[in-house]
Amino acid sequence: MDIPAILLTVFGLSLFEIVSSIDNAIINAEVLSTMKPPARKWFLFWGVVTAVFVVRGLLPWMIVWATSPALGPIGSLTATFSSDPKVARAVETSSPLLLIGGGVFLIFLFFHWLFMENKSYGLPVERFIRKQSVWFYAVVSILLAMIVWSALKVHPFLAFSAVMGSTGFFIVYGFRQTAEREEERLLQKNGQSDISKILYLEVIDATFSIDGVVGAFAFTLSVPLILLGNGLGAIILRQLTVGNVERIKKYRYLKNGAMYSILALGVIMILDSFGHHIPQWVSPLTTLLLIAYFGLKSRNGGGAGEI
Repeated sequence: MDIPAILLTVFGLSLFEIVSSIDNAIINAEVLSTMKPPARKWFLFWGVVTAVFVVRGLLPWMIVWATSPALGPIGSLTATFSSDPKVARAVETSSPLLLIGGGVFLIFLFFHWLFMENKSYGLPVERFIRKQSVWFYAVVSILLAMIVWSALKVHPFLAFSAVMGSTGFFIVYGFRQTAEREEERLLQKNGQSDISKILYLEVIDATFSIDGVVGAFAFTLSVPLILLGNGLGAIILRQLTVGNVERIKKYRYLKNGAMYSILALGVIMILDSFGHHIPQWVSPLTTLLLIAYFGLKSRNGGGAGEI
């Protein structure tokens, strides 16, 4: 990769991390406001270290290693920068498995938001689809069946990876629902210690960071670049949210932009997994355009209203 491509990738990763995690960061800021200053400072420093280096660094490395065990731990970390032809072949062989699983995960995430979650309606069609929430499971089941059928024609492991992507979504969604309920309880009750609040915030942050980590593979398979881009995004978002939470809340359609970006990245990953090469600049440019559109929409106060 040349320097402009690296800079564009890191910028796209940071932007995607910021907008995809903004809801969780706002709730974290509200929980922090109920904590004492020493505990708040501890979380803002060590919480960032944990979020950046442990979750957003360890998780993509483990994913690459799991899908390319022949590379080993060091090779999985440096694979995309290696000049060894054996390493290049290993990455090329295993990348479709990673991409199709991640793509299915992201597409399921988008349709769950579209059909099931309360939201500010950035587009008129969102209100209509939200009223058809009963169709969510039918839609994602049909999509999964179509993807698996196509993948079986290529390789059974490709189809298996697609199924694992859907399995991963429902597992993560279950943990996330539990975490969200616990976070609401923390906001409503004052009897919880600051230590328990910090622990819950760490768990919640880890759960919500999975979206950004999975989506990052649509930008690059390089673990160091994912760590750099997602890490910068996490740090910037944490600082912005703590100091400007009320201002950020006014950009009510940024979440819409994040979710449409997730759909686009999921489609790109699936197309790549079937051998349709998508230029590397498409993912960051698509993310930038979608976020810019919904950011301007928020600023201008346009939209179809809230649920």
